[in-house]
Amino acid sequence: MERRDKHNYYLDLAEIVSQRSTCLRRRYGAVIVKNDEVIATGYVGAPRGRKNCSDIGECIRQKMQIPRGERYELCRSVHAEVNAIISASRDKMIGASLYLTGLEMADGSYIKNASSCSMCKRTIINAGIETVYIRDDKDHFRVIPVSDWVENDESLEGKFGY
Repeated sequence: MERRDKHNYYLDLAEIVSQRSTCLRRRYGAVIVKNDEVIATGYVGAPRGRKNCSDIGECIRQKMQIPRGERYELCRSVHAEVNAIISASRDKMIGASLYLTGLEMADGSYIKNASSCSMCKRTIINAGIETVYIRDDKDHFRVIPVSDWVENDESLEGKFGY
């Protein structure tokens, strides 16, 4: 039996974490790792004590046909990346890696060109995370140095979505 490489192992963990997501559109899971130790996990869901979209049976962004990457202020959920970050202490996140896996709820496929939204990117930058790994399919992923998000600030362009 061939041993799974570490990056896909952590992305597999993020995929398992995503199973707790309560979003009706997309299931995301995030895992923060430093020195081969899992620091925190997070998934998409409403703030503690509030009803989830899965509980009320409706997504306002879906109902309004808002494209992905836009109008997140209307979303009931806290994103997976942010939920993982708020569960970890900053000193453990400095220099860490974040592993992110996203799946479409409609068909269970991996989200094409998945990325963190602009709000999550800002949070990841401030957390001190160094690298983000984003799953493209079961065995392939992209590696994004967070410094790229600092240098290529899409907010200066007024760009929507991703």
